[in-house]
Amino acid sequence: MSYATMKRCKRSNYLVAIILSALVLVVLFTANLLWGAVDIPIDKVISILAGNECEQGWRLIVLESRLPQAVTAMLAGMALSAAGLMLQTLFNNPLAGPEVFGINSGAGLGVAIVMLLLNGTLASGGLSLGGYTAILFGAFIGALAVIAILLLLSMWLRNNIYLLIAGLAVSYLTSSVITLLNYFSTAEGVHSYLIWGMGSFGGVSTAQLPFFATLLITTLIASLLMVKPLNALLLGDAYAANLGIKTKSARGALLAITGILTACVTAFCGPIAFIGLAVPHIARLILNTNNHIFLLPATIIWGGAVALLCNLLCQLPGSSGLLPLSAVTPIIGAPVILYVVIKRRGV
Repeated sequence: MSYATMKRCKRSNYLVAIILSALVLVVLFTANLLWGAVDIPIDKVISILAGNECEQGWRLIVLESRLPQAVTAMLAGMALSAAGLMLQTLFNNPLAGPEVFGINSGAGLGVAIVMLLLNGTLASGGLSLGGYTAILFGAFIGALAVIAILLLLSMWLRNNIYLLIAGLAVSYLTSSVITLLNYFSTAEGVHSYLIWGMGSFGGVSTAQLPFFATLLITTLIASLLMVKPLNALLLGDAYAANLGIKTKSARGALLAITGILTACVTAFCGPIAFIGLAVPHIARLILNTNNHIFLLPATIIWGGAVALLCNLLCQLPGSSGLLPLSAVTPIIGAPVILYVVIKRRGV
């Protein structure tokens, strides 16, 4: 078999794997619409989605709760997974992720400052921001600040292990500041931040969903346009420069995209661990390739699928209540990371 034939076979296998992954995503998305504390017949759910008249209570549950929550979970998982893959490639570190490098914590600190210190409002001159706009702005500034610190540290710390330790140190530092803000805040503020910190895909209302979806979809498309720089960076900065890639500009663009994805999800859904770290490895295990032309789309698809699965698991108690998202994502993510660590040590 010639090299060209083998290459075509590999491409076909990758495409088949991506299509099958997309089917899994569709199945899990459908399950999120059908599963819940209230038992709604499948034909009624389909009728409601088709716009037909149905019982008002069921209609509200499907259109105002389950559908926005499923879309939010899917997009949030896609965003965090794409961010995780880009960070792993950018820093050439398989254990890189928004939560490991403290980007989640930075976004959380921004939210804590807005919610606990500024009472949910940002005001400067004649401009005033409140509600989720202020929280989103705070999360973005916090995430961007941590990314800027990491970028500076990456210029001095060439060893990936040291950079990982530095990221963990930044994460602990931001967590300490958040703890102090909680200590000096009011009981109502602490309660609000605690609920937000548990994580939930149900925090995006129908009115907020268009903004949330537009921002994430636009940024995900931007990440797909960075496939060529990502593949070049895998081989080192020198090789990337020889291919005509402006490495500094590419790194800045990748970090900005990562910051927007992480900040948006963190602001609306709370700090979500392990999805951004584990899902890229799931995609690599399925495709067995580092080519971002196939790896990035597969990572995005599996990110949405894993987040939808986590959202289903959160609803397992049924009428007894929902599990916090922060308690469910490690169940899926932690075993994947342990497998990657053990495999890389050659055990």
